[in-house]
Amino acid sequence: MPEEVASSMELRQLRTFEAVVRHRTVTDAAVALGLAPSSVSQQIRTLEDTLGVTLFVRDPKGMRLTAAGTRLTGWARRLLEQAEQARHEVRAEHPVLRLGALETLASTYVPRVLARLAERRPDLEVDVRSDKSRAGLLADVAGGALEAALLLDSGAALGDLGFSTPAERLAFVDLDPVPLVLIAAPTHPLTTKVGLTPADLADERLLVNVPECSFWMAADKAFGPAPARVKAGAVPVMRAWAEHGLGISLLPEFAVADSLEQGTLCRLDFSVPDLSLRLVWRADSETMPGMRDVLYASTNP
Repeated sequence: MPEEVASSMELRQLRTFEAVVRHRTVTDAAVALGLAPSSVSQQIRTLEDTLGVTLFVRDPKGMRLTAAGTRLTGWARRLLEQAEQARHEVRAEHPVLRLGALETLASTYVPRVLARLAERRPDLEVDVRSDKSRAGLLADVAGGALEAALLLDSGAALGDLGFSTPAERLAFVDLDPVPLVLIAAPTHPLTTKVGLTPADLADERLLVNVPECSFWMAADKAFGPAPARVKAGAVPVMRAWAEHGLGISLLPEFAVADSLEQGTLCRLDFSVPDLSLRLVWRADSETMPGMRDVLYASTNP
């Protein structure tokens, strides 16, 4: 980007531009920034005048990036990140890394990452945000609100489990396998049967959460359309309903280990592929301070 253009842009204009890109409408961006919509619109117009290009086109769904706007997106993020890094260094502040995680993983896997980070980079502060929504985490990583996120997936590409991904290029690394187990109450007739197949489950009730749930998606891959899905709720609810004989459920082994040990649940003899604990980040942010530390801390015991 030419020096005279870069020097004439203001950081507040780039922050406003980034907010409109993330929230898709001027009104939502204004709410996020604590500004009046007219101020957001004015800053966007000023930025467009400075650059001599149109950055957005309005359509019924909100603000859509032009080709020039798409090209500016990467520059805006890098410039804002560099400005934030400079602020921390000049003020001798500890760098802050924003790490998101699915609520299912927050108590089990995140502490391992934090312990390694505390040992290897004591100067690095980590702000952990848990979320029920995978889509929310991915949007925050793509939009720069998070540096990285932990989620569950499978396959060679991001989203092979069955969920959609943002248009922005995201990178990932698989950290650990997450074994799944098909469980039922000890009194269930299938607990005594060996080598179960999807046909054996056709008349069962499969306790699930929501279609976006990783375990529902894994069940779709493992079982097909049958057995019938019965919406129960989050993992603790599915586990409790299964203990009371209200159906079978496909859950991560770590979430039902105590129940299996205590005998309130039994493992059914059905082989299910593991999911992967996947760390996701924006591909253009690998040089950001602290990112390599997270990768190193996450992938090494």
